[in-house]
Amino acid sequence: MNNMKLVILDRDGTIGEPSAAQGDLSSDWQPLPGALQAIARLNHGGWHVVIASNEGGLGRGVYEMARINELQTRMYKMLAAVGARVDAMFFCPHAPDEACRCRKPASGLFSQIGERYGVELKGMPAVGDSLDDVLAAADAGCTPHLVLTGEGAQYRGAPLPSTFPPGVVVHENLAAFAQHLGARDEVLGAFAPT
Repeated sequence: MNNMKLVILDRDGTIGEPSAAQGDLSSDWQPLPGALQAIARLNHGGWHVVIASNEGGLGRGVYEMARINELQTRMYKMLAAVGARVDAMFFCPHAPDEACRCRKPASGLFSQIGERYGVELKGMPAVGDSLDDVLAAADAGCTPHLVLTGEGAQYRGAPLPSTFPPGVVVHENLAAFAQHLGARDEVLGAFAPT
């Protein structure tokens, strides 16, 4: 296994407005404030960013693969405009009732990412805005991070319910997560052998 610095992000509600999660995958997808700049900060800190997303609308026939490609192209252009990039997107195309292993809260997407990149998932940071995101990350051995955007906004100002696994790190948004990871890297770097 290699030592690549890799972070797994959810898309809807974490990077972008959650409206796309409702099944329309609108071509007017918009990033959350500061989210693209947060990805740029991660990239500049040496982190490779991949997305793990449920795309149940494919399985339900609500939209076609072309809609996902349009949304991704739009997002990649917006990322490039701020000096950021996402290395890959992994997605589950199944409807919620198909009982597959790749739909979050199952950890199949995370396993695919680990295999593709040849990395150990244990302790790898994974960020999302929902219980399903956090459960999938924890099941894969990642360190789960919850952002209080999208679905996560409902947990602002209160302790997380007992349905959440232990060890979830909570951040106001993706920018706060990127700042947290950058500060952690600085501390670890200070103790690295010279």
